[in-house]
Amino acid sequence: MIWLLLDLFCGIGGASRGYADAGFRVIGVDVNPQPHYPYPFLQMDAIEALNRLLRGEGLTFSDGHTYYLHVIAVIHASPPCQFKTQMAAAHRAHGRATDRPDLLTPTRPLLKATGKPYVIENVVGAKAMMQATLRLHGGMFGLGVHRPRLFESNVLILAPHTRVTKEPIGVYGYRPVRNWSTRLNGDYKGRSTFRVARSLEEAQKAMGMDWGDYHGVKEAIPPAYTEHIGHQLIVALESGDAA
Repeated sequence: MIWLLLDLFCGIGGASRGYADAGFRVIGVDVNPQPHYPYPFLQMDAIEALNRLLRGEGLTFSDGHTYYLHVIAVIHASPPCQFKTQMAAAHRAHGRATDRPDLLTPTRPLLKATGKPYVIENVVGAKAMMQATLRLHGGMFGLGVHRPRLFESNVLILAPHTRVTKEPIGVYGYRPVRNWSTRLNGDYKGRSTFRVARSLEEAQKAMGMDWGDYHGVKEAIPPAYTEHIGHQLIVALESGDAA
C-alpha cells in the first residue's frame, strides 16, 4: 500500500522529497508559488487548507485530483520559523523589532483535531512552543550542514546517535558567498568553525538537495531527516500503531 502524505508549508519540497524517498505519495501546500516543487502542489495558506479539510471540504491540487481528509494518512507541517531563529533573537536583543508571524501556535491544535498521525518541524528556538520528541542534525546522516531541527509527532520516532558535522557549511543569507572565511559556531561543544556555502551547487550538496534555487534550499530541511522519519511512520501505519 502507498500512503498519502500532506506536506503543509512545503516550500521547495525538502521534507516532501524525504518522505517520497521513504515510500509515501506526497502532495504539498504553500502560500507562495513553488515552481521547483516536484510533487502535486496547491498554492494556499496552509492553515486555511487545514480548516477546509476539517470542515469536510476537498483540496484540488495541480495534478487535477481533489483530496479529502479521510484519504490522507499523515500530515507534516513546517510553519515558518524565522521568529524563533537565533538571528531574530539577536535583533530583539538589540531592540530591533521583527515582523515574523507565529504560525506554529495556531497550526498545532488544528493538526491534533484531524486525528491523523502528524509531524511538526521547527527550529531549536521553538522548543518551548512544542512538545518535541525528536531532534535531528546533519551529522546523523553524513551531511555537510549541521542544521539542528526539532520534531513533534504523535507517533514514536527514534533518532540515530552520531557526532555532529565537523566544519559544517552554512546555507543561509541572500546568496552564496565566495570569499567568506570560516568563523566560530557557538552551537557546538568545544565550538567548531563553519562558513557560508560558496555556490548553489555546494549548498545543494551539503543539504542533499539537487534541485531548486538558493532561496528554496536555504529555507528547507534536508530530505534525509524526513526519509528517516518516513520509514518509521510507514512501519507504524502498516502495523496499526499510528494514531
